[in-house]
Amino acid sequence: MNTSKDNKGHRQRLREKFLKNGLDGFLDYEIIELLLTLGTPRKDCKQSAKDALKKFGSLKAVLEAEPTELKEIKGIGDNNVFGLKIAQSVSRRYLADRIIDQDFIRSADEVIDYLKHNLRDKSREVFLVIYLNGRNQILKMEELFQGTLTTSAVYPREVVKRALVNDAAALVFVHNHPSGNPNPSKDDLTITKKLKEAAQAIDVSVHDHLIIAGNDVYSFADHGLI
Repeated sequence: MNTSKDNKGHRQRLREKFLKNGLDGFLDYEIIELLLTLGTPRKDCKQSAKDALKKFGSLKAVLEAEPTELKEIKGIGDNNVFGLKIAQSVSRRYLADRIIDQDFIRSADEVIDYLKHNLRDKSREVFLVIYLNGRNQILKMEELFQGTLTTSAVYPREVVKRALVNDAAALVFVHNHPSGNPNPSKDDLTITKKLKEAAQAIDVSVHDHLIIAGNDVYSFADHGLI
């Protein structure tokens, strides 16, 4: 039995299926298998894909897994991890590019999708700023700080500086809670107040502060805190 020929034919069928109908009709393990073959196009990746799905529980979890954890699975090496991680990175860039120049309010669902995708798997807190122009269009999104957010870790002066550099008329602050609890802490409330005051000093509005906790989102504006 020519296993190499069978593997080649199987991979080719997967690729033709994707080119014809996209991911419609693909099982999750087949999507993982397709990505793994980007790194090792001559290798049978079906069992490794099934093992990865079993270990992590979902396609999303496989894509968000740490490389060291992925490589614990038999048959997955650095080249295979490349296939998975480049797919994740491209999807994040795509989601980000979709919302640049869009109205923040009208594109709120797409913005939230991007933020969830970008932040929900972070193991530490990350603070982002979304810069808006005078028509509330998104100019840019930028990560400014990392680590537990305290009044000593977030610098209003730096936020003001970046707002001026990006010629922003308004700002939206975003950070994540790796704990999964979306409710703001006392430090979150204090930092938001200081940042809003600093922005107002240069005539820049603050529209919202969003906390991303897994699939949950807390809006300071919706709760009357902005």
